[in-house]
Amino acid sequence: QVQLVESGGGLVQAGGSLRLSCAASGLTFSTYAMGWFRQAPGKEREFVAAISRSGGTTYYADSVKGRFTISRDNAKNTVYLEMNSLKPEDTAVYYCAAKLVYSDTYYARASAYVYWGQGTQVTVSS
Repeated sequence: QVQLVESGGGLVQAGGSLRLSCAASGLTFSTYAMGWFRQAPGKEREFVAAISRSGGTTYYADSVKGRFTISRDNAKNTVYLEMNSLKPEDTAVYYCAAKLVYSDTYYARASAYVYWGQGTQVTVSS
């Protein structure tokens, strides 16, 4: 079955950096668009970043643009989220998600994604 496993979360001071990874199995990774979402306590899940199946197209939420970078390695079945200049408001559980696609596009809506990981906690202290 399809599994998405996130890792790399932790506690970091404001201004610091973290790199999240999401390892996928049970699917043909190169045929899936991938996304990162996050959910803070008491808030709805929100879009962070998305990447097309080839990695050639990326898209970011305005709140993270210029600070976060999404990338993927199709040979390793892994998608990454490099997070720099972290702020306390970035504190959340971060989830990766996968959607089977038939073109090289991306999706920013959570409802478009079929498979989800279990999440990894990111805490940014001030």
